[in-house]
Amino acid sequence: MAESISDTFAQPDNPPDPGAAALVTREAVLGAFLRAHRERLAPDDVGLPPGRRRRTPGLRREEVAQLAGLSATWVTWLEQGRPVALSARALASLATALRLSRAERAYLFELAGRRDAQPAGSEAVPSAVMASVHAINGPAYLLDRQWNALAWNEAAARLFVGWLDADSPERNLLRAMFLSAPLQALVDDWPHRAGRLVAEFRAHSIRHADDAPMRALIEGLMAESPAFGAAWLSQDVEDREGGHRGFHHPALGALQFAQLTLWPAAAPGLMLVMLLPA
Repeated sequence: MAESISDTFAQPDNPPDPGAAALVTREAVLGAFLRAHRERLAPDDVGLPPGRRRRTPGLRREEVAQLAGLSATWVTWLEQGRPVALSARALASLATALRLSRAERAYLFELAGRRDAQPAGSEAVPSAVMASVHAINGPAYLLDRQWNALAWNEAAARLFVGWLDADSPERNLLRAMFLSAPLQALVDDWPHRAGRLVAEFRAHSIRHADDAPMRALIEGLMAESPAFGAAWLSQDVEDREGGHRGFHHPALGALQFAQLTLWPAAAPGLMLVMLLPA
């Protein structure tokens, strides 16, 4: 008698491994990640004495808990994949205790569903990222989390009167866009572009909305610019997709570019913006 389809699926020759299925949960992945990085560390790596003979590689859970200032029970439960909710501060302590790299720390916070408590601007911008701005043939600039210009090339200085030129005291893109008359005159269709810029900033800044510099920037603009206040209160959110950019330069006349924005992996939170020939 021919075997039915239902019989084939009811009694598989190679049933799935229940342990492998369990690893698909976020908690299980987090636990495996923490355990692997604990086992990679030796006591000497973190300034602890070797102690008695170790039957397993790496640090003990109690030692990680001691270094992180956490309960050993919590560390055990985390590695076991139990649903333990840790604060951002506790996760930061774990990242420090396990000597995680920047990428590993970001991965840890993503797994835990938390925002990193690391202060904005706490890391230096890699020199290669800074140098890339000046290697680009065309206007280019680098923005930090609050959209302050950290670096720009000569082409950008010539183009952006009222912001990146030598006579402008304002280096924050949002503040210049709403408070600098020369920049407003430069940008084609300023009302539309200014409103879109605020919508893009809202999307970009949400991960750092609680940072003191971010709050100060928004509060200051709300007080100084009714146009910014109206745009911010509209709650519009847009991706920074680039596209066509037009300018009315006082010396160079009408200019057209295609904007491209990149997020350097070596400098999380920063944006490299280029204006290419349209």
